[in-house]
Amino acid sequence: MRKKRVLLFSEGFGTGHTGAAYALAEGIKRLNPAVQCRVIELGKFLNPTVAPWILSAYRKTVSSQPKLVGMLYKTQYHRSLNRFTKLALHRVFYTHARQVIEQLKPDLIICTHPLPAAVVSRLKHLGLNVPLYTLITDYDAHGSWVNAEANRYLVSTSRVKSILTGRGIPADQVTVTGIPVHPKFWERSSKETLRQELGLANMPTVLIMGGGWGLMFGEEIMNALTAKIDQIQLVFCMGSNNKLVEKLRSDPRLRHPNVTIIGYSSDVNKLMDAADLLITKPGGMTCTEALAKGIPMLFYQAIPGQEEKNSQYFVELGLAEMLDSEKVVDKWFRLLRREYAELEEQRRRRLSPDRYQPGNCAATVLEMLGNPKDLSGSLSAQSQPCPDEAIYLTP
Repeated sequence: MRKKRVLLFSEGFGTGHTGAAYALAEGIKRLNPAVQCRVIELGKFLNPTVAPWILSAYRKTVSSQPKLVGMLYKTQYHRSLNRFTKLALHRVFYTHARQVIEQLKPDLIICTHPLPAAVVSRLKHLGLNVPLYTLITDYDAHGSWVNAEANRYLVSTSRVKSILTGRGIPADQVTVTGIPVHPKFWERSSKETLRQELGLANMPTVLIMGGGWGLMFGEEIMNALTAKIDQIQLVFCMGSNNKLVEKLRSDPRLRHPNVTIIGYSSDVNKLMDAADLLITKPGGMTCTEALAKGIPMLFYQAIPGQEEKNSQYFVELGLAEMLDSEKVVDKWFRLLRREYAELEEQRRRRLSPDRYQPGNCAATVLEMLGNPKDLSGSLSAQSQPCPDEAIYLTP
């Protein structure tokens, strides 16, 4: 009997979209190893020379002109990509997309970025007969995610479902699954054991993540972080920004036994378990990984647009706070030193399975794979939605 095949398309604009695709693929394989999954960054796969230039230009724009990115996000917020744009995308960057699909013969295509979703939608409009699921990887739904040919949308919360149904998408085509995270994030490990494994001291620990590109915050926040360095352990994880890693390592304020500075790490799950507080940009994947680990978050430098929406969601639920002044750092460091046990108990309560089930997205896809009617979008699969009521993280 032929094994089921799931083809996941993404793009490398940031790390979250492709991260979600790999997380879902690994989750599916964890629950059912017989299902074959393939993840492809479609533009890079089809145009290995041109794509890196486009991604580099995007990265520079996000870093140097975030207000422009936010303006474009807001002005296009309610608009789907039109037929002319889809045609242009296909002819310029995705000419051979159909050949890839026909060669791999998937039973289901899942797109974790709007561009391949738009291209596959156009191919379906022209006769491609493969179900298309769109996995929205943030806590908002920009209009570019919406395509008439999509069979189903997999979304983070009931709020995102409401946004889509408000745009005319039938409710039974939108399933609240939560954003998938890698199975490494499905369970929590011993904090003390991991600190020993990672070479960290057994003391209150703050994990500072710079996102996939290693973006950072201002000097006043850095001064506040290092003011209590004898009592609070700092772990900097700066992604692929090697220049920033070297800059931090040369900073005299950070030359201390309680400071660890690393670049890219495949052990973020362990770092989150070992830490008591996460300081990060509000990317959809990082926020969801932290949600799976129950760790409280402080947000800085949200990219205008989807990251602002992510931060708004988690702050409203009491799962995060904006890091907008050194006073916020002082407050949290005081809590870590004086009310450590209470913070740890709150973290344990946030891991309740009725709040977020990290394997739910993979389980839902497998359920639909076993039911062809669900693949076509005609039935609504059962799911465990992420609740939108507030839960507070500070005493």
